[in-house]
Amino acid sequence: MWHRIWLFLLLGTSSSRKIVGNVDHQWLGNGTSDNPYIVSWPANDSLNGRNYGTVRKVSIIALSGLSTLSVAFASSAYSGDLSSICQYFGVSDEAATLGLSLYVLGFAIGPLLWAPMSEAFGRRIVFLATFSLFTIFNIAAAISANFASLVIFRALAGMFGSAPLTNSGGVVADLYSAETRGLAAVFYSCATFLGPVLGPIAGGFLGEAQGWRWVEGLLAIYSGFMLILGILCVPETFSNVLLRRRAAMLSMQTGKLYVTSVDHRNPPGSLAERLQVSLTRPLRLLSKEPIVLVLALYMSFLYGTTYLLLAALPIVFQRVRGWSPGMGGLAFVPIAIGMLFATAFMIFINRQYTRNVRASETGQLPPEARLPSGKAGAALIPMGLFLFAWTNGPSIHWAVCMVGTAFFGFGNICVTLALVNYLVDSYVTYAASALAAATVMRSLCGATFPLFTTYLYDELGIHWASSVPACLSLACLPAPYLLSKFGPRIRRRSKFATLAMSD
Repeated sequence: MWHRIWLFLLLGTSSSRKIVGNVDHQWLGNGTSDNPYIVSWPANDSLNGRNYGTVRKVSIIALSGLSTLSVAFASSAYSGDLSSICQYFGVSDEAATLGLSLYVLGFAIGPLLWAPMSEAFGRRIVFLATFSLFTIFNIAAAISANFASLVIFRALAGMFGSAPLTNSGGVVADLYSAETRGLAAVFYSCATFLGPVLGPIAGGFLGEAQGWRWVEGLLAIYSGFMLILGILCVPETFSNVLLRRRAAMLSMQTGKLYVTSVDHRNPPGSLAERLQVSLTRPLRLLSKEPIVLVLALYMSFLYGTTYLLLAALPIVFQRVRGWSPGMGGLAFVPIAIGMLFATAFMIFINRQYTRNVRASETGQLPPEARLPSGKAGAALIPMGLFLFAWTNGPSIHWAVCMVGTAFFGFGNICVTLALVNYLVDSYVTYAASALAAATVMRSLCGATFPLFTTYLYDELGIHWASSVPACLSLACLPAPYLLSKFGPRIRRRSKFATLAMSD
């Protein structure tokens, strides 16, 4: 019985027969150490995620997206009613912001650990282990007796909750081929960005009505619910782990040696070696690859600006206009609307890209084909931020500046998805490390930007302080245009991009 429970926790199925598959299948090799049987996917194997039905695939992607949303939502729901935390613990606004910043800082640390662990042990078991701790630390934060413990538990929740931010993207790749995964990837990415925007809305109203403890309690309930659904409904999808388990069980049952096709070509290193690569390769890419550095800086600025707005909008609408925390949370709705419209736009762009791929002679397009939506978004972002900056005073109707934040939300999604796709297409084999580099940098910006927002607005006022990110976005605007022109030349001189193309 315990063996079946362990198999269920590891893989989402307790059936040894399903894991082993057809025992009479004719594998390549003869089962010796010199020539082991090579285990790969037979056609229509029910254990292979690519063969799941549409409903099951959509359900798994939806649950993975909602889990990602819960983590991103928890980052900002805390900020919905910071005033009650300041009053309860007797701390300043700047100190209370630490609960937000340290949580996001966990996003910079966690993925470097959870990504290689998921490759070694599987996406499911890593999700269950880390999300269990994420739920526990959310509960601990809700019952914190002092401010120090609240901040510490928030930081730990951010680190352990960050697994879906990277591993859910892997689930998309497990279930869909490169040609068909675009739509699923758009929905998953949308969850990552919508979470920080939706959090203050719920946190503002709930904090105003019931206090900050119930905000943290809501996060614990949400994460606990997603954990239960994950246990019951989301199986292991990573092919390498499933095939390794099949090979191990076949070896045990028959006394012959079975290995996976991937491990036969490239024997897996130890977890320590994978962690070393996970921790060092992103830094090498940042230091040696101009494309990675520039795009990581751009995405980090956009992510940091999103979290800057988490601290700025309460100043503009609650302190200056006198709105309540609940009503102040509604100021984030236009950003969410902009992001949703951008998601629909990116679905259209993805379909057009797929048609262009099929029409091309080689069946491939250069990475620069991903950039048109990024160019449009890069132009909208400074327009939106400048509009917000100079219309957010109480003398002008609140709806005008909110149009600016909607433009920012739209442009943010367009630019980020375009740049992520560009990195993936440029580095292929090393895409995970390139994205990890960008994730670390953007999380650091997301953690630090809110810390100086209050000082910035106190010193410069709401107009000039809001103009600072607008000016920075104007400086970033040429990036996708320059990549379109000089990207191929830079990639030809790039060691990692050249290796990725040769692989």
